[in-house]
Amino acid sequence: MSERRGLWPDYALEITGKGIGEIETARPVIAPGTPVNIAFLGNETHAQRIEAARILRRSGFEPVPIISARRLTSEDDVETLIGGLKAAASPQRFLFVGGDPATAAGPYSDAMTLLESGVLQRHGIARAGIVGYPEGHPKISDAALWQALLAKLAFLRDSGCETEITTQYGFDADAIIGWIARLRNAGIHVPVRIGIPGPSRAATLIRFARQFGVARSPEPLGDPDAVVTADRFAARLLEGLERRALGNVFFHLYPFGGIAAAIEWLNRVVTPNHSAID
Repeated sequence: MSERRGLWPDYALEITGKGIGEIETARPVIAPGTPVNIAFLGNETHAQRIEAARILRRSGFEPVPIISARRLTSEDDVETLIGGLKAAASPQRFLFVGGDPATAAGPYSDAMTLLESGVLQRHGIARAGIVGYPEGHPKISDAALWQALLAKLAFLRDSGCETEITTQYGFDADAIIGWIARLRNAGIHVPVRIGIPGPSRAATLIRFARQFGVARSPEPLGDPDAVVTADRFAARLLEGLERRALGNVFFHLYPFGGIAAAIEWLNRVVTPNHSAID
């Protein structure tokens, strides 16, 4: 893995447009150049997303805008958003997702439809991320998920685009390791960034699990106000990575309980052991 360290940092973060102020507060504990995904929420505007990207770039981090296909209303909407992002922050990578809405707001029914529209070529996007679901999705069959993933990977490869897979966060380390092994056995060796939740209240973790379509809910977690950490999950995940040669595997940290607390936890529990695997 070590040959890719400079290109694919050990961990990435995620932030919302409304929550961008937390980045500035937590800046001292975040490694320079860390990729930070900008969530595409239905209750935020393009202006907020663009401003978040600008602040991230100004703060020394790499903005990674999430482009939610089903939330885009038209080709002009796409041009306004991506054009604005590039003008404000020159993102080096974008993450393309289908998005939460059951019905598309415009012509893009899923991430593949958007990719096929020529968005990469029009905006000179050379590095793109897509999402994987190692534990499945409550509304999409495993077979359909796998075929969609293969189709997007093939399209991005044929487009000459450097690709990374970010997984939805989950709780089953064995399922995640098995899913990555399946990728590698299929000849897919793109970097994989495993979604992992930072410390947070139990109720918060459950709420986001439902919102993001995490197939295997963490319920029951006892006291909803108790702070839950993923120590055991991380230990089992790292053990699985150590046992198997799975290539470039990194982390995407979902800081539901705060960025500073999440990074402190990652640096204490995950990063030292992950580095030792290289």
